[in-house]
Amino acid sequence: MSTAPNSLEAALASVPADFRGRMIDRYRAVKSAYIERQFDACGVRAGRLCEVILRLLQHELTGKSIPFGTKIANLTDECIRLEKLPASTGHESYRVLIPRALNFAYTLRNKRDFGHEGGDVEANEIDAATAVRLMDWCISEIVRVTQAVPLEDAQALLDTIAERQVPLVWAVPGGPKIVLDSSLTHAQQLLVLLDSETDTAVPIEDLFDSVGAKRMDHFKARVIKPLQDRRLIRYDEETRTVILSPKGAAEADEIAAKLRKVV
Repeated sequence: MSTAPNSLEAALASVPADFRGRMIDRYRAVKSAYIERQFDACGVRAGRLCEVILRLLQHELTGKSIPFGTKIANLTDECIRLEKLPASTGHESYRVLIPRALNFAYTLRNKRDFGHEGGDVEANEIDAATAVRLMDWCISEIVRVTQAVPLEDAQALLDTIAERQVPLVWAVPGGPKIVLDSSLTHAQQLLVLLDSETDTAVPIEDLFDSVGAKRMDHFKARVIKPLQDRRLIRYDEETRTVILSPKGAAEADEIAAKLRKVV
């Protein structure tokens, strides 16, 4: 008889809330991207989930972690540091197995042209499927370790979770991307839009159209400038493009966590 919890939130209940919320949201975002055949986004989102899981492992094994909003300089080095910790530090999965899976997934993200130019090979469905399966395994292993249930039960839980979700952003064919929740402010919409662009600088005109702003001068003064002052975005006046900062990505996570619904 299965002893697995009946929801991902319940299965990860023993994970500290700050890590749990981000991890669940990132995991669901990875699954959504794959189902929607957004293979480039899938790889980038898997990379972001790797960064959340790495911080959780650091917290569980050492009592401290790289703060959210602070860039991880070298994920591979951080994974190696965990693997070199004494066996008495914590569970082998946290010290060795999961870090190795994270390192492979992150390397795949970088070498398969996920989210940026210069990858050795263009991202495709097989690469995206591999990234997703690695994230499935990592989450399953965390569930198994924290809940002391068999891996098969942990995987069965994940298999029962509805993967199709109401998307936060709708890519209108031939038109601008649109945030479907109209209750969000223009600033909140902009953060969500940039978060969906997988670390790519976006022309300000595209964002202006997407949020439905009326005047560009007001948009710059009332949306772009305050967000930049808070270090949530970076606006390049010369290229007229906007990119999300790590701090902005964290805030976009919080917005998404409140809106994302499984259907």
